[in-house]
Amino acid sequence: MKLNRSPLELAAVLSLIGLSGCEEIEQVQDRFRDMTPHEAYQASLSDAGLTTTALGRDWLLAAHQAVQTPVEISLPFQEKGFITPEQPSAVAYRLTIGRGQRLTAEVSLTNGEETRVFVDFFRMAENEDDPPRPILSTDSVPGTFEHEPWRGGDFLLRLQPELLRGGNYTVTLQLEAQLAFPVEGYGVRSIQSVFGADRDAGRRSHDGVDIFARRGTPVLATSAGRVNRVQVTNLGGKVVWLRDPIRNSNIYFAHLDSQAVSRGQEVEIGDTLGFVGNTGNARTTPPHLHFGIYRRGEGPVNPDPFLRSPRGTMEEQTADLGQLGEWVRLLNDGIRLRAAPSRRGEVLRELGQYTPLRVLAGSGEYFRVKLPDGTYGYVASRLTEPANLPLGSEVAARNQTILSSPSYAASVITQLDAGTELPILGRYEGYLYVLTPNGHTGWMGDQQQQ
Repeated sequence: MKLNRSPLELAAVLSLIGLSGCEEIEQVQDRFRDMTPHEAYQASLSDAGLTTTALGRDWLLAAHQAVQTPVEISLPFQEKGFITPEQPSAVAYRLTIGRGQRLTAEVSLTNGEETRVFVDFFRMAENEDDPPRPILSTDSVPGTFEHEPWRGGDFLLRLQPELLRGGNYTVTLQLEAQLAFPVEGYGVRSIQSVFGADRDAGRRSHDGVDIFARRGTPVLATSAGRVNRVQVTNLGGKVVWLRDPIRNSNIYFAHLDSQAVSRGQEVEIGDTLGFVGNTGNARTTPPHLHFGIYRRGEGPVNPDPFLRSPRGTMEEQTADLGQLGEWVRLLNDGIRLRAAPSRRGEVLRELGQYTPLRVLAGSGEYFRVKLPDGTYGYVASRLTEPANLPLGSEVAARNQTILSSPSYAASVITQLDAGTELPILGRYEGYLYVLTPNGHTGWMGDQQQQ
């Protein structure tokens, strides 16, 4: 259990050890933070003695394994899935957020009863041996949250319901630029002079981007904040400085034809700050806005990724979501099990015809599935069929044991007499997936391979 410390104590520790790198600072901050809802629930299970039970251990293991083996996805992304209530489970997604991008995550759960679902968002440490660091955590579902990392990196989103709860969930993850575009009616195609370009024969560099537009076009606030300077300078001409408290930065608008705000004025996104011109040292160039971002301790920052919307479109959902929680089987040999719902996803293995799979989620044209041996992955949904109609039948040649999974170490479901006819629903690794006379499904050794 973590100890709660005051901000003054944290500041004192950071000062004493002289940390300057973001990674080191985050490591210390992580030791001083409050428990997340997930951690508090885990502590309550421990207090109740449940973490020593098989069910409690399985819940903790599911949380750990989800973090250790997340699904690596590209954004935008949507998955609609099923969390089984009878067996503790969790799912995690690993994603990349670039500098200047904002993540929006929506999570919902439908199960007909009140259920706590823990949603935890982590930053992956630069050292893969270090644990992920909690950024946001909630147990309020449905819900939407946003995150804007100042520095880009890899992140992980984990979903896990409380014990003995589950249901159908939807997770939607999208990226967008952190800042609104600053010139009315224009977009990133109007940026014609980039950050870092040489100026004055290489004596200085361009500390922003130039957005070319008609003279008099409104220049807009890219974020909510306070105007902290309205002035005229030799270099920038008529300029406006906007303090952005969310990103702890100062936004610079230069070469304005005229200014429309005053110092100390509070503005919202889209408010007019001035109008495009070519004042200052831009008198010999066509009208344009010089747009810059400055951050204390860092200086000028490349504005382009803060203005440019990430590429990518949401995959159309074509997988049959009516199969969520059900068993399907593969139509052919050699069907690839992938690590992600994409043809670019790593191939984990090739599977045989009639392999039974439990459908846990659908994303685009793919099912996320669980194999009979507990392996997770994605298969193209069009290559599956429901595993409810028999492929044929098998007559037990002797007294037959029906198992809970395709392993001789599995628990026994029932014992059947020799001569019992069993409908075959699938095959996997030398076992038959069968339907017993009392309507239960289970596994028996393939007599033809014994």
